[in-house]
Amino acid sequence: MRHAFVVDAEDVPGRRAEADTALERITIGRAQGCELLEQRLIRFASGRSCERGDPARDELLYVASGSGWIELDGTRHELRPDTGVYVRGGERYAVENPGSEELVVVSVAAPVTNGRTPQRRVTVRFEEQPELRADDKRTFRYLVNEEAGCLDMTQFVGVVQPSRAPDHSHTYDEVGYIVEGQGVAHVGGESIPLRPGSCFHLPPETIHCFENTGPGVMKILGVFHPSGNAARAHEDNS
Repeated sequence: MRHAFVVDAEDVPGRRAEADTALERITIGRAQGCELLEQRLIRFASGRSCERGDPARDELLYVASGSGWIELDGTRHELRPDTGVYVRGGERYAVENPGSEELVVVSVAAPVTNGRTPQRRVTVRFEEQPELRADDKRTFRYLVNEEAGCLDMTQFVGVVQPSRAPDHSHTYDEVGYIVEGQGVAHVGGESIPLRPGSCFHLPPETIHCFENTGPGVMKILGVFHPSGNAARAHEDNS
């Protein structure tokens, strides 16, 4: 079911190019009112995918499940769950899945507008990043951001304990994906159920909050544009 701000990935038709291992679903893009960011859910079957990459857009990948390798301009990098990957516009890559289980990746792309830094990290792992605290119930860790050389987008993973966050808004444009847990998105006058595979778009200044209905944590992948501080927010005091 589609709502104003939330899309269930399994409700979006998939497409697979001939001889490719990748089944793609465009979950958030212009059709959902998101002009700059495009989110895709990509399921790589066993084998090596066709080469891919966009000449004009940077692409951030996140491994939701499965494992394998990405070959980026001739260099191989390991993929495992909770890994962020930074692919620069103009680079070509292929994904190899050596196992029998699907390798599930969330891709978010945006035009290159702010240039790039000389520093570059291709892969960033969640467990290697410092844990930062948004409040007593919410923490997050950056994956790909300015420190990895990406100036147009910030990719992070938030972990939310059972609770309801305060209503707030952001100055940036954000798309996200529920990796783990159950909850509710309170946004745009609706209360929309969330589960693993739920994708969302939050335009700038949209008042919203996420509620984790528990009992375990809710794990959320977020990507926002322009790059910056994931904790930056405006409280709704109305």
